Amino acid sequence: MSARSASPAAAPRGPVARVLTFERLEIASFTHSAVYFGLLLTWALGLNGVKHWLGWAHGIGWILMCIATILALHARVITLRIAVAVAVIGAVGPFVGSYEFVREQRRRRRHAPADPARYSQGSDGS
Repeated sequence: MSARSASPAAAPRGPVARVLTFERLEIASFTHSAVYFGLLLTWALGLNGVKHWLGWAHGIGWILMCIATILALHARVITLRIAVAVAVIGAVGPFVGSYEFVREQRRRRRHAPADPARYSQGSDGS
């Protein structure tokens, strides 16, 4: 692990960080993945009418996700790894971006300081 990756991440900053939160981007990523799954399913089943609209939703969704990830990366809401997974790989496999959000969320939980309020009542709930 390099010294750079061992240092704490910079805090999100600016008005973009208030709108494009990690949680909202994660929900958008999972929504995009669901649309893509529907697109694959309708393609496999030969449902051309629905496939057409899901194709448009996937394409427009991917463009919007690219814009959002660039802004969120600049505002330090997400990491470069998530941005690449969503914007680059997301065109043909948005599941990778969703996976990266889950992976980053787990990493943040592991490295988050203990919440003192969580332990204020004691372990027996008293």
